[in-house]
Order: sequence, then C-alpha cells, then structure tokens
Amino acid sequence: MAKIIESENGSRRIIRISTSDVLSIVKDYQRIVPRGVSFQDAINYLDDTIIYIPEDI
Repeated sequence: MAKIIESENGSRRIIRISTSDVLSIVKDYQRIVPRGVSFQDAINYLDDTIIYIPEDI
C-alpha cells in the first residue's frame, strides 16, 4: 500500500510505495507495453494510461 508523507514546509509530498506496489506497476507496464519497443514508443503507449495504486490509510 502507498503512503503519502506530507512535507513539513507544505511543498511537495512524498509517496512511499511497497515492494508489492512496485511489482504491481511493473506487471501493468508489461501488460500494456509490448516487449522490445523503444523508450519513446513506451511513452506513447503509456501517455493515456492511468495506473492506480491503493493508499494506506
């Protein structure tokens, strides 16, 4: 589960994600982007894709 950590000065927040979250994102990436495509092609495949990770409350 992801955990959002608020900064003390109110600027950017940090999102801490677990190993399971990282592997879930990689799994989604592998499902969406065909093997062996260039970096730019991978960006094009993922441009309109939304990947969600649950937040730890």
